[in-house]
Amino acid sequence: MATADRTRSFMKDVKRVIIKVGTAVVTRQDGRLALGRLGALCEQVKELNTLGYEVIMVTSGAVGVGRQRLKYRKLVNSSFADLQKPQMELDGKACAAVGQSGLMALYDMLFTQLDVSSSQLLVTDSDFENPNFRERLCETVESLLDLKVVPVFNENDAISTRKAPYEDSSGIFWDNDSLAGLLAIELKADLLVLLSDVDGLYSGPPSEPQSKLIHTYIKEKHHNEITFGDKSRVGRGGMTAKVKAAFVASNSGTPVVITSGFASQSIVRVLQGEKIGTLFHKDASSWEPSKDVSAREMAVSARECSRRLQNLSSDERKKILLDVADALEANEDLIRAENEADVVAAQDAGYEKSLVARLTLKPGKIPSLAKSIRTLANMEDPINQILKRTEVAEDLVLEKTSCPLGVLLIVFESRPDALVQIASLAIRSGNGLLLKGGKEAMRSNTILHKVITDALPDNIGKKLIGLVTSRDEIADLLKLDDVIDLVIPRGSNKLVSQIKASTKIPVLGHADGVCHVYVDKSADMDIAKRIVMDAKIDYPAACNAMETLLVHKDLIKSPGLDDILLSLKTEVAIYGGPIAHELLSIPKADSFHHEYSSLACTVEFVDDVQSAIDHIHLYGSGHTDCIITTDSKVAETFLCQVDSAAVFHNASTRFSDGARFGLGAEVGISTGRIHARGPVGVEGLLTTRWIMRGIGQVVNGDKDVAYTHKNLPLE
Repeated sequence: MATADRTRSFMKDVKRVIIKVGTAVVTRQDGRLALGRLGALCEQVKELNTLGYEVIMVTSGAVGVGRQRLKYRKLVNSSFADLQKPQMELDGKACAAVGQSGLMALYDMLFTQLDVSSSQLLVTDSDFENPNFRERLCETVESLLDLKVVPVFNENDAISTRKAPYEDSSGIFWDNDSLAGLLAIELKADLLVLLSDVDGLYSGPPSEPQSKLIHTYIKEKHHNEITFGDKSRVGRGGMTAKVKAAFVASNSGTPVVITSGFASQSIVRVLQGEKIGTLFHKDASSWEPSKDVSAREMAVSARECSRRLQNLSSDERKKILLDVADALEANEDLIRAENEADVVAAQDAGYEKSLVARLTLKPGKIPSLAKSIRTLANMEDPINQILKRTEVAEDLVLEKTSCPLGVLLIVFESRPDALVQIASLAIRSGNGLLLKGGKEAMRSNTILHKVITDALPDNIGKKLIGLVTSRDEIADLLKLDDVIDLVIPRGSNKLVSQIKASTKIPVLGHADGVCHVYVDKSADMDIAKRIVMDAKIDYPAACNAMETLLVHKDLIKSPGLDDILLSLKTEVAIYGGPIAHELLSIPKADSFHHEYSSLACTVEFVDDVQSAIDHIHLYGSGHTDCIITTDSKVAETFLCQVDSAAVFHNASTRFSDGARFGLGAEVGISTGRIHARGPVGVEGLLTTRWIMRGIGQVVNGDKDVAYTHKNLPLE
């Protein structure tokens, strides 16, 4: 997610940046140049140049490029008999000499296409033994940077004093990683970016599931924890060399970030302060409080607590919910006081009225939440329900049973009442839970979390429900697809889209709530007026509020429609589609696909029910849509054909809610088509597992099994 991290706040002061491009980034798996990646890299350098950054590059790849060319040339010039003989390894110096010109020619061509000038600087470690060379080097680089030229460094392997420059680690520097670190110090760079073929430094080989990305390297914490895997497939040192170079440069005052050269816009995102890659900084050890719990530890604790919760009896889980309901009512005054402080702060900060409305816990809201929790507690236990029983063979019975998903991550904005609903559903369904609310509701969420977790028994543990307080932790949590089973974002289109793009964990939710009410020509206009007003005014900030009113064209001049529009105009800002804009002389809507979340809506006229359906499919969000009509045939057409999560006839869209559906509460509303759709209650937080009971049967090639596959009654 594109958010700046507090540990990267120094990025705003960065002006001079050195970018080291590894061989694995420059080349493809087959050894040929990765033209697409190099082009994207050069485009980022162009962007940084335009923004005023001083960009210096250190590139690897000459040896690899040369080796590829020489292998091809050798193949072309070899006889079939020559190819049968053992092939000698090509000389690294010769490969470097051949590859260097080709690599730099490519950089020059790419930069020229982007109207950027570049220069080549070849150095050896022995050059740096001469103080005059170092002084002249700095002067040359300063001149190039003043002219907006990008200096491109590479070690001159062809004339290196080392016998095997791609293996020998003696000298002032011994590969391009250490060269980049040395240049960062010599040229007083503000930042060194080491591009790799992985996302950063991991605690172990990145291919191992238990390895986790280290966002900020702290020597005291990580030095003895890290296990390095194989060296680079094509370069010299791989991650070990990068860490050594990063450690040297950062200790000398130049911050270093190791990040992926494969990821889109990775360099730009680093400079924007995003928490990507691994940061090395001399002050890093002072940034991390020792009491902080990592995202993984929080998720693992929630899973462990959820398993203890699942082992309780139905009555014991029911009692926990009743205790939570009692605790909320007992602490209502304290909760209201904290919420009022959030509301005042939001108003002072100039937040939109719709957000402040969602943030506010109105009088009666806490008792209402407590009531919904008690309703949920008294519902049938959803866990370990036998859904199907099958006799597979004689004395071999298979049962399909319900069970919790595991650990849920809920990211929500503004609404503190969502925390209560989600927590109660998690308890009832036996799931562990991690919650991240918006900063505008921090005080409300904190007190609600404390009240709820204090009501949890010690044999379950307060860590069943974790409250994420830092936005920085979200990026870490979204990577934990091995311990988090479902993400449910509740908020803006931007929030939902960002989360979907940032995780491999399944995401359940909806991005928009563009709900329609269609008034058919046969509608009872008194009913239509009640429904339209309720759908728009009852709670305009809700995702199930009406955003577009569609009206049959035959009603354009009807008194009933005039009455509806007059009533709407007294409280709602009305915008028109192309037809309504002309006929009603109202402001034109910018877009039909727009969620106002406020006292505003769009009005448009359509030819008939099919036109209304087509309009909804084109501009709707698949949330909730309603038809008002007395014609049952038209109603059935609408109900059957509108492809939304909830479709109503002669009823307000505001009924699309878990509590109103009798689900007890809802964790969110899903407009997807897999797993759960519409308001998601307890059932949406469950999955299934299979339990088989036998008396020692074996498959043995199915020789001795007489399959019956007979359905059995549920017990």
